[in-house]
Amino acid sequence: MVNIYDFEESHTEEALKLATSSYDEERSFVAALPETKSIPDLTWFAENNKGVAAFENGKMVGYLCAWGPFENAFGCNPNTKGVWSPAHGNCAVGGNKVRVYREMYQSIAEKWVDGGALVHPITLYAHDQTAIEALFSYGFGLRCIDAVKLTEQRKIKYPEGVSFEELPKVEAGLITELNNGLIEHLGKSPCFLRRCKKSPEMILNESMEDNIRYFVAKQNSEIISYIKASDEGEHFSTKAQDMMNICGAYLPHEHRGKGIFDTLLYYTENIFVTEGYKRLGVDFESFNPTAYGFWLKYFTAYTHSVVRRIDGD
Repeated sequence: MVNIYDFEESHTEEALKLATSSYDEERSFVAALPETKSIPDLTWFAENNKGVAAFENGKMVGYLCAWGPFENAFGCNPNTKGVWSPAHGNCAVGGNKVRVYREMYQSIAEKWVDGGALVHPITLYAHDQTAIEALFSYGFGLRCIDAVKLTEQRKIKYPEGVSFEELPKVEAGLITELNNGLIEHLGKSPCFLRRCKKSPEMILNESMEDNIRYFVAKQNSEIISYIKASDEGEHFSTKAQDMMNICGAYLPHEHRGKGIFDTLLYYTENIFVTEGYKRLGVDFESFNPTAYGFWLKYFTAYTHSVVRRIDGD
């Protein structure tokens, strides 16, 4: 019999052991993931009263916790609240994993909804098919993917008439038109992501404050594509000192099919190699067919973020 309890501080030590085991299991499938010596602290989850722990025969077999609730979930609506359970915020082990995930979600979802959170994203490890199956049957669908690869020095054949460079930080605003082109692309079918366009000042400030780097392709001195990179992503593993992360990219439709973006990726990766980075990560929406088809040619998925949207009034 599975017993569900509120997640408390006394549960954190055992939960950390489960989280470490879960991450190590994913590393057995994805060799490019870095070794981690510590999982982020789980104490906050015990303090916000938005998590549960599962026990079977007196032994912890799972936990499900979340950050939030927060406003404007996924930027979809200012009035829509959501929560988020990151990869280290949930886990289940043993032979009854499907049942454990289902019972944990059934228990905690009531608190989430009572708190006004109607969007429930949960990040699972991509090779944990049992966990994915458990939540799929409860109305969840795939939305976001984290993927990773080992970096390598690449030979580049540059497209004729196209040059490549890293923008100085003070010039980050030059990618504004392309950034807003990406926002328009994501607003169309099948993504339907409604996000506000940004000004050059907003992009410049973000670059300065968050240490964002931009790598671009130019044709006739005009920027026609970019890759946005950061030293941190959403999963705790992306904070590894030898890892860089792609957190945005765009190439307009009229320039596709010419090898420009592949070359930009190779160019960017070669710079990271010379700087000593051994791993490169990327995150993207699974329902963006362009991104899904491109990134998984080069990267291996290690998380699947699944989401359920509760019908409101």
